[in-house]
Amino acid sequence: MAVAEKAPAKVDVKAAEASPMRRYLPLLGVALIVLYCLAPFYWMVVSALRRPSDQFDNSIIPTTWSLDNVRDVFKSGTGFGRGLLNSLLVAGTVTILTLIIGLVAAYTLARLDFKFKNFVLAIIITTSMFPGISLVIPLKKLFVDIGWINTYQAMIVPSLSFALPLAVWTLTTFFRQMPRELEQAAMVDGCTPAQAFRKVILPLAAPGVFTTAIITFIAAWNEFLIALSMVNRKEIQTANVVISQFTGTSGRDQPFGSQMAAGVVVTIPLVIAVLIFQRRIVAGLTAGGVK
Repeated sequence: MAVAEKAPAKVDVKAAEASPMRRYLPLLGVALIVLYCLAPFYWMVVSALRRPSDQFDNSIIPTTWSLDNVRDVFKSGTGFGRGLLNSLLVAGTVTILTLIIGLVAAYTLARLDFKFKNFVLAIIITTSMFPGISLVIPLKKLFVDIGWINTYQAMIVPSLSFALPLAVWTLTTFFRQMPRELEQAAMVDGCTPAQAFRKVILPLAAPGVFTTAIITFIAAWNEFLIALSMVNRKEIQTANVVISQFTGTSGRDQPFGSQMAAGVVVTIPLVIAVLIFQRRIVAGLTAGGVK
């Protein structure tokens, strides 16, 4: 008895032709997004490495490379070095206070049941929707009355009020993903509620806490409007404000090259931090996304 031969499998020509397009189209999209995001930074670096006399040259690569703009940034009298320290002080303080207050508030909102809890969360996230420019005049009037103008707290407290709502909301969502049995098991073993939070919950929440810290630090480091409005003493101005007040040789020309060099110096630490801790940041942003 003859065995019937199997018909050859049909090849979907259209699917075969479309597969390379489906494979490379997402890569092309990612490349375009990366190019779009990195192009301004590249132009800033290139402008910083031109000679001061070539600062308005539009060539993609400098004809003559120079570090004069970088040296000008750190000359005595510019105040840029002190501005970097002030930015680090303000951003670091804001980050630490945001984590301390945000962790306690978020854990309370995630674990305790009380009336109007959702309303409290709604109020917290609503406060972050106010544009910063609308708060400058009221804050300045308040700080003048209490004598906070030209002080570090005049920059720290407003930045803290902007950072806390997002931190509390993010951490509350993160703590809600953790089962209550973790604390209960720790307390059965003899831990107090505070010890259960510190020894069990906090280590497990490290990705979310770390991500919140990085986002808060970047936001506080880049803050400009409040620092410009509340402080006019050179000694406590942040780096962003110092950059905006650079003057040229005659005091009237625009020091474009020096400003670009200062922008590179301010941006590089953030880029390095994100590249080093990118895995932790991604882990914190995606934690709890899959049950």
